[in-house]
Amino acid sequence: MVGMQVESLRRYPVKSMLGEEVETLFVDERGAEGDRRLALVDSTTGHVASAKQARLWRDLLKCTAIGDAGRVSIGLPDGTTVAADDPEVNEVLSRLLGRSVRLVSKRPDGATVERPDPEKLLELGLDAEVAGRILEIGLATPGDSFTDDAPLHAITTATLDHIGVEALRYRPNLVIATPAGCPPYVENGWTEREIGIGTVRLRGLELTPRCVVPTLEHGPLPKAPQALRTPAAENRLPAGSCGLAACAGIYFTATTPGVIRVGDRVTLDP
Repeated sequence: MVGMQVESLRRYPVKSMLGEEVETLFVDERGAEGDRRLALVDSTTGHVASAKQARLWRDLLKCTAIGDAGRVSIGLPDGTTVAADDPEVNEVLSRLLGRSVRLVSKRPDGATVERPDPEKLLELGLDAEVAGRILEIGLATPGDSFTDDAPLHAITTATLDHIGVEALRYRPNLVIATPAGCPPYVENGWTEREIGIGTVRLRGLELTPRCVVPTLEHGPLPKAPQALRTPAAENRLPAGSCGLAACAGIYFTATTPGVIRVGDRVTLDP
């Protein structure tokens, strides 16, 4: 694999909200700086709010969180904004979502999310009562961030172009541009291998199991069921705690921290 480079970099200051593209991104064992450092907690169940449970939380994808000089601003669907440290933020977001929530910056011990069976949700509808699993998050990520299974997530343009959806649907930190002719799902071969990006070293942990989130409306983007159905038909593989799952992309951890820049060359160890 030669000729790979960083096409884009993203971070998502509030879990399950839309995020922002950036030109540079500092990464270390805790993940990407400013990424998923805040989340909403359901006051009733105690679960972290995640659009994986689309029946309750898909409206989070109508909000956009942007970090600026250490402060996070949340753009709401009506065009207004609220600061993450505004004393009224919990009331504003609870009213928007129709459930009592609180915005937190420290991952609670044993923090969990609900993950209904994503393919059943596509079959029965997003408001169906679909059984699933309660998953503890952040187990592979030191610190207090609200990542699901690992500190960093990457996907290649070969996979995205094949599936035919926008990168932001999969919520990656890195989109890696691959050379012409590269097969889709090339990431499948990167587990337990390292990639170099400038002085940064990343080690592949496991493939990324896809939930229902990529299929949902993202801001102005319409639903895209193929974001799950295509990898479910073509790339069903073991994926960590989720077992056999539709996969697209790969999780990484940083073994050598540093700054990644758009356009940086990406090299794959033998």
